[in-house]
Amino acid sequence: MSFEEYAALARQLSEQRRAGEQHAATEAARRRDLHAAVDYLQQRLTAQGHRLDQLGRAIGIDQPPPGPPSSAGSAPSAPPGAGAGAGVGAYPELPTGEARLALPTAVSPAGAGVPAQRAAAVDPTVELELARRMADEADRHGQQAEVLAQRPALLPTWSPLARAVAVYAGCGVAAGVLVLALVLASGVGLVDGFTLGAWICAGLPAVAFFGGYLVLGRWGRPAMVAGTPPRYLPLGFLICFLLVPTAYCAYLLLVRGLR
Repeated sequence: MSFEEYAALARQLSEQRRAGEQHAATEAARRRDLHAAVDYLQQRLTAQGHRLDQLGRAIGIDQPPPGPPSSAGSAPSAPPGAGAGAGVGAYPELPTGEARLALPTAVSPAGAGVPAQRAAAVDPTVELELARRMADEADRHGQQAEVLAQRPALLPTWSPLARAVAVYAGCGVAAGVLVLALVLASGVGLVDGFTLGAWICAGLPAVAFFGGYLVLGRWGRPAMVAGTPPRYLPLGFLICFLLVPTAYCAYLLLVRGLR
C-alpha cells in the first residue's frame, strides 16, 4: 500500500469517526430534549390531576375506590373438549416482565404457531406531540369546567344583586299567596283580625326573608368560590317587609273595585 492510499484511508476513517461522533452528539441532544419534554409533560399532567381532584371535591364527587387486584397466579381454564395434553399446565408460566416481552404468535389454519407481524416502530417525538395536544385540550376543558364551577346553580348567568332581588321577590310573592289564604280564612271566621294583622305585618315577611336567605345560601353559592357570597340582607329585608303588606293592600283595593 502506497503512502497516498494509506493517507486516503486515514482521512476516510477520520471522517467516519467525526461523523459517528457528530451523530452520537446529535442523538444525545435529541434524547435530552425528549427527556425534558417528558418531564415537562409529566408535571403538566400531575398539575391537571390535582386540579381535577379539587374540582371533584368542590362539586361533591369523590374518587372511586381502587378495584380489587387481580390474581396473577390464576390461569385460564382449558377449552371444553381439549385433551389433557393441551391444558394450560403443559406450558411453563412466564413472569410478568417476560410475558410482555414474549413474541406473539398467530395460529395458522393448519394449527401451527407462526410468529406474528411485528408492530411498527413508534416515533417518540410524534407520540409526545400527540400527548402535548391532548394536554392542551385537557387544559381547555379544565378552564371551561372552572368557569362553570364559579357559577351558582340558581340563575347562573345573573349578577349576584339581580339574583338576590329575584329570590327575595319570589319568596315575597309566595308569602303574598299565603296572605290571600289568610284573608279568605279570616272571611269565614277561622282567623281573627289581630292574628291576620300580625301575620301580614311581621310573620309572613319574616318567613319570606329567611326563606330567601336560605335559598341564596343553598343554591346561590358557586362551588369554587371561597367564603360566602353576599346575600344583601338589608335589601332582602326591605323587599319582603314591603312586598307582603303591599300584596294585602292590592288585594283590598281589588276587592273594593270589584264591589
